[in-house]
Amino acid sequence: MTEKRRTTIILFSGDYDKAMAAYIIANGAAAYDHKVTIFHTFWGLNALRKDEPLSLKKGFLEKMFAKMMPRGSDKMGLSNMNFAGIGPKMIKHVMKKHNAMSLPNLIELAQEQDVKLIACTMTMDLLGLQQEELMDGIEYAGVAAYLAEAEDGNVNLFI
Repeated sequence: MTEKRRTTIILFSGDYDKAMAAYIIANGAAAYDHKVTIFHTFWGLNALRKDEPLSLKKGFLEKMFAKMMPRGSDKMGLSNMNFAGIGPKMIKHVMKKHNAMSLPNLIELAQEQDVKLIACTMTMDLLGLQQEELMDGIEYAGVAAYLAEAEDGNVNLFI
């Protein structure tokens, strides 16, 4: 029996369209029977944030980061043509018209296909994010965990 091919993705961007591309690639690779890992770091962690606000004990800077960052994948802005929030509404309308999956649906599909979703613990510490603020069913690790996955990767992407 041959070992599964591996695809690893570092999701650094907090842009809706870039996160969407990462999850489309991840789901496609999983459908082709790849073992897939997405390592979420810096602004890419926003794709894993829960929608609802939580009352957690945080310092001043951590509170500011929490307020400035989008809460959840559906609130992320576009990399281009954001137009003060109108751009994401337009692209979501076009996606719905063409029966394309939304980013939250792509994330859900990835979890159903056993795509390993990892939140970077070092970045979480820097931004003051706590595990309670992120989705259920994800893993928490540092860069060494990503490197261990990527070392045997057939496809390694940085988005």
